[in-house]
Amino acid sequence: MVRFMIDRDSHVPPWMQLAEVLRERIRKGKITNRLPGERSLQQEFGLAPITIRKAVRKLAEEGIVRTTPGMGSFVIKASPEPDSASESD
Repeated sequence: MVRFMIDRDSHVPPWMQLAEVLRERIRKGKITNRLPGERSLQQEFGLAPITIRKAVRKLAEEGIVRTTPGMGSFVIKASPEPDSASESD
């Protein structure tokens, strides 16, 4: 079941689009501990395993998640959702 469509016509590569979706879900608190597994993300987004890995690797490079082989990827830094006061500035 695909919930979010990756725009294959976009100039933004699919792995970057996925990284942004995951980053946003973490920021909004929809993912708070462990990222969904590779197979789950493949089914949801219809992407190849290497594309999933590249997106998760990008989040790890940014210090948002850490990946432990055989265990998965875990959120280590979630940026808080901006409050409405700062959005209006």
